Amino acid sequence: MHDLRALRADPAAFDAALARRGLAPVSADLIERDGERRRALGRLQEIQARRNALAREIGQGKRAGQDTAPLETEAVALRTEMETLEAGATVADAAIQRALAELPNRLDDAVPEGADERGNVVVHERRGRGCAATAPREHFELGEALGLMDFERAAKLSGSRFVVLRGGLARLERALGQFMLDLQVNEHGYTEHAVPLLVNEAAMYGTDKLPKFADQSFVTTDGRWLIPTAEVPLTSLVAGEILPESSLPLRATALSACFRSEAGAAGRDTRGMLRQHQFQKVELVSVVRPEDSDAEHERMTQAAETVLERLEISFRRVLLCAGDTGFGAARTFDLEAWLPGQKAWREISSCSNTRDFQARRMNARFRRTAGGQPEFVHTLNGSGLAVGRTLIAVMETFQRDDGRIDVPAVLRPYMGGLEIVG
Repeated sequence: MHDLRALRADPAAFDAALARRGLAPVSADLIERDGERRRALGRLQEIQARRNALAREIGQGKRAGQDTAPLETEAVALRTEMETLEAGATVADAAIQRALAELPNRLDDAVPEGADERGNVVVHERRGRGCAATAPREHFELGEALGLMDFERAAKLSGSRFVVLRGGLARLERALGQFMLDLQVNEHGYTEHAVPLLVNEAAMYGTDKLPKFADQSFVTTDGRWLIPTAEVPLTSLVAGEILPESSLPLRATALSACFRSEAGAAGRDTRGMLRQHQFQKVELVSVVRPEDSDAEHERMTQAAETVLERLEISFRRVLLCAGDTGFGAARTFDLEAWLPGQKAWREISSCSNTRDFQARRMNARFRRTAGGQPEFVHTLNGSGLAVGRTLIAVMETFQRDDGRIDVPAVLRPYMGGLEIVG
């Protein structure tokens, strides 16, 4: 959510920020609507003052035995005008809030220009172990050949974009999630949470998933939303609160199922596990003071990178350009893993600084001193990591020519010492 006062103070800068995302200017229209609303509110104050005065005059007139009918007629007319103005101001305010809610976050100056992913900038690249297979296969070829990855029966149960994992692959997926959680909790100071998978509309709105991404999510008949990521419940824990400065930073993590409709993804990644309606993810969320959010963004991204380093997966960090940065983010780093079977880099984590964009929507603030003026916190979120995509990277990187898969050394304690999935 944007600060309307900032828009009024510098409409040209506001429109220029939207132009970086390829959007048309809106400040003139919003300022005009806001002017109408403010004029209505000003007139309401005048009417209220006059009605108060009339009430006194009518009371005095009646006590003096005077005819107060003209004053009473004026009071009725003012009440009617007031009701009309209040209704108009309410409608105008709702329209302004809807318009602001549909506008993306302002980008950091450090975000490079660019219309799409071709404008993204590689920050660095880390090489892991090489794939030992002479002709690497894709993960679904490996999984189906082993009989441990079943898309056909998953489709019988739920339709397309679901999978059933069995045996060693099911255990490997579970091991990855537990390893990621332990790493983030024990080494990076995140507090583990178990969160609801169903949330209300306010939680989705506060974390900028509504109204923009309504078609990307699943909603129940009673108005609850299946979470697209644990970012939603974790960040919403501070909604409507004023936190003491001493409690910051707050760092939270959760391993949860995530649900996405993948609307608009028809024909994309139809084979395999890359784009599923349901998947597991370890989410990282930070709530910090404004002056700390840049450093926290780097810290969070490094925490996600550590997972890939320990797994010996080749990856690169990418700074997203203006046209590829998500709706709620001011700046985003993507981590892309190298998939030998696909012979391509694929996103495995996004770490975003939303600054005060989400905090304004959910009214999350902190106070530096007792009795001090509350300020909006900054919120950050990132994947630490997407478990299914990490499983794909492990399978394709650690595959053997015979189709079996070596278990990365860091995962073997979670696998009961098992060294090979086959």
